[in-house]
Amino acid sequence: MRLPLLLAALTCAMPAAAQDVAAVHADAIVLDTHFDTPANLGREGWSILERHTTEGDGDQVDVPRMADGGVDGGFFAIYTAQGARTPEGVQASRDAAFVRAAQIRDMAARHPDVFRFVTTAEEARAAVAAGRRFVFMSMENGTPFERDVSLLTAFHRLGVTMASPVHFRNNALADSATDQPEWNGLSDAGRQFVAEANRLGILIDASHASDDVLRQMLELSRAPIILSHSGVRAVYDHPRNVADAELRLLAAEGGVVQINAFNGYMIDQPVIPERQAALAALYGRMGANQSAAERRALLAERQRIDERWPVPRATFADVMLHIEHAIEVAGIDHVGISGDFDGGGGVEGFDSIADFPRITAAMLANGHSAEDVAKVMGGNALRVLEAAQAAGDPAARVTIPVVN
Repeated sequence: MRLPLLLAALTCAMPAAAQDVAAVHADAIVLDTHFDTPANLGREGWSILERHTTEGDGDQVDVPRMADGGVDGGFFAIYTAQGARTPEGVQASRDAAFVRAAQIRDMAARHPDVFRFVTTAEEARAAVAAGRRFVFMSMENGTPFERDVSLLTAFHRLGVTMASPVHFRNNALADSATDQPEWNGLSDAGRQFVAEANRLGILIDASHASDDVLRQMLELSRAPIILSHSGVRAVYDHPRNVADAELRLLAAEGGVVQINAFNGYMIDQPVIPERQAALAALYGRMGANQSAAERRALLAERQRIDERWPVPRATFADVMLHIEHAIEVAGIDHVGISGDFDGGGGVEGFDSIADFPRITAAMLANGHSAEDVAKVMGGNALRVLEAAQAAGDPAARVTIPVVN
C-alpha cells in the first residue's frame, strides 16, 4: 500500500535499486521514538493532517510526510522544561504535562481514520495492519512527578508507556548529562522512579541522563531500558552521547539506543556569543500559542541570525556514522532511529520524517539485510517495550479501549 509513495521518494540517486529499497522499507514497521511534535498541538490553526515544510514553518512531522517517509507511527512526547524546583514550579510542570497528554489523546481521537492511540507493540502492529498510524505517548523529563513519584501511575493510566527522569538540567530525581553532578547519579527519589516504572511496565528512557545515572539505572532496573534519542560518543565527543562502555552495558541488558540527528551532538559548533545572545532573545519570545504569522516572523528572524553568524551543519553521512558505530559496538539488535524532529533535530539530508527511507537505502548499500533494516527501523524499539511491559506487575497493566 505504501510502495508507490516510497518508490517516488527513492528514485533520486539511491545506491540500492529504488524498487528493492522501497519494498524493504514498506515491509518494516517504521517508527521514531521521540517526536516533539505535541508542542505544535497548542498552536492556533495548526493541524498535523496538513503538509508543512521545514523551511517555511519549521515543522518536521505531519501525516503527509509520514506517508512520504513510510513512517507508521512513534512516541509522541510530553515534554516539560526543567523549571523552578519549588512546589509551585513542580505543580506548573505537572499541570502542563496533563494538558499535553490530553492534547495527544485528543489528536488521535479526532482523527480515527488516520491514527490509533496504542500502549503495546501488539496494538501498534494491529494499527498498521488496519491502515492507521499508531500513537504511543512518552514523557521527556520527570519534573511533573519529581516530588511525588506515585504520580507516574496517573500518567500511566493516561497511556504513557515510556518516561525519562531528567532533561537538560538536574532535578530532584537525577543528574543531567549537561549539568554539574549533584546526586552523583540518581537521588533516592530517582531510585524510586526506577522501581515504580518497573512495576508499572513503563519503559525507562535514559536520554539526557548522566553517565552515572545510566549505569545506575542499568544496575537497578529489572527490565531493559532505552536511549530514545542519543548519539555515540566515539563518533562525536559530547556528554549527551553514549560512550562505548555504557553502550555495551546497555546491550548486555537487552536495551536499545535510538540514534538521533541533532546537529550540536554530531559536529563541533563554534561558540559565538553574539549568536547565542540573539537566539536566547528569540527563544524568549516564543510562546505556546503563536499565530501562524508570528511563527513565520520568528523563523525569518532565526534565518537572519543564521546568515549573520553561520555555524556548520551536520549531514546525513554523520547520522550514518553514528548508526554504523552503534551497530558495530552494541549489535544489530540494540540500535534504532529517532530524528528528534520538532525538538531541534534535523541535519542536511535528514531534515524531516519524509527522509526515513534514506536510512533504509544506506543500510542496504552498506551490506545490511532486510531483517537488519526491520530491526533498526522499529523492531528493536517494539521488542524493548514488550520486555519492559512483561517485567511489570500484571495487576498494574492498563488497557486503553480502542475507539477507532
